[in-house]
Amino acid sequence: MIEIFSAVYPIYLLILLIVFNTHLLVLKMIETARLRLRQWQAEDNEAFAAMSSNPQVMQYFPNLLTRAESDALIERMKSIIDTQGWGFWAVELKHNQQFIGFTGLHDQPTQFSFSPCVEIGWRLDQAYWGQGYAPEAAQAALAFAFEQLKLDKVVAFTTLDNAKSQRVMHKLNMNKVGEFQHPAIAKDHPLNWHVLYEILAKDFVR
Repeated sequence: MIEIFSAVYPIYLLILLIVFNTHLLVLKMIETARLRLRQWQAEDNEAFAAMSSNPQVMQYFPNLLTRAESDALIERMKSIIDTQGWGFWAVELKHNQQFIGFTGLHDQPTQFSFSPCVEIGWRLDQAYWGQGYAPEAAQAALAFAFEQLKLDKVVAFTTLDNAKSQRVMHKLNMNKVGEFQHPAIAKDHPLNWHVLYEILAKDFVR
């Protein structure tokens, strides 16, 4: 059984519903004017590993990732999308299918003091910074969150010093609501303190 739905321009949402052994798998692909948010492919591993070992890309994360860690992260993100139909999607340029990073949504049911929540996040290869790709992809992910998942709110967070990501949050019309210590990072680590942003469904504008 296959059903295909299209959202209003500039975001086109394709949803394939596949029944297999009584399990319903929902595979989604989102397109914007320049980008495609899709399921991860084997061809993405090498480029993502290079990103994950780039000190500039990983500046605001506690550690660089080894190839094995990078591949394992892809498998986790891919599995979540396979299971629930959404997550941190791989992002590619539509005109040449070049992989440039990931953007999407992630459920955080228990980890934070502000859980349960759904966060939006992005990580792009350094070569594609400063071209508006992060807010373009994130805007599409927010549209999915509010129009398809019917969420009331989406949050985003990053380290206090990550001005680039905070600029993207402002472009998405997100509001700063506080600061917190990340429970997965040592309290004496310089990246422990994070800033928290949110956007409510009523404030989202395409």
